[in-house]
Amino acid sequence: MAEETQNDRFAEGQQSLFETDSSLSAYTSILTEILELMQQARYTAARSVNSIMTATYWEIGRRIVEYEQGGAQRAGYGEYLMKRLAADLTNQLGRGFSQRNLEQMRRFYQLWTIPQAASAELESTAIASHFSLPWSHYVKLISVKNAEARTFYETEALKNGWALRQLVDSQCRNDG
Repeated sequence: MAEETQNDRFAEGQQSLFETDSSLSAYTSILTEILELMQQARYTAARSVNSIMTATYWEIGRRIVEYEQGGAQRAGYGEYLMKRLAADLTNQLGRGFSQRNLEQMRRFYQLWTIPQAASAELESTAIASHFSLPWSHYVKLISVKNAEARTFYETEALKNGWALRQLVDSQCRNDG
C-alpha cells in the first residue's frame, strides 16, 4: 500500500546498474571521462577568452598609439587623452580601464609587434593567436626593460606553463 517514491525507484535502478564489479568499473570509467572532458572544455574556454581579451587590449593599445600619432597637435595631449579615455571607458564599461591600465595596453602594443597582415584584420581572434599567455603575464613582462630578457621570460612561461607567481619568482631570482 505504500507508494513507491522517486528515491526508491532510483535506488532500485542503481542496484541493477551496479550488479557486478565490472558494471561499477564501467560506470566509474564513463564518469571519469565525462568529468575530464568537462574540465578540459572549461580550461580551453577560459584560455580562449583570455587570448581574445589580451588581443583586444593589444588592439586598444594600437588605436591609442595611432590616435596619438595622428598629428603633432595631438601628440602633446597624450596624458589628457589617457585621463579622458579612462574616465569615459570606466563610466561605460566598468572596472579595468584606469589610466594605468590604458598606459599598459599602449605599451603592450608598442612592445609586442605582430605582422602587419594580422594586425590589419579587425578580428580579435586572428590577433589572439599571437598571445598565448594571460594578460596578467604580459603586464608583468611589460616591466622588463631588456627586450632579450622579456622574450626569454615569455618563452619560459609558455614552455613551462608558468602561473603568474612562478613568472614573478623566476624574474626576481634572475634580476635580483
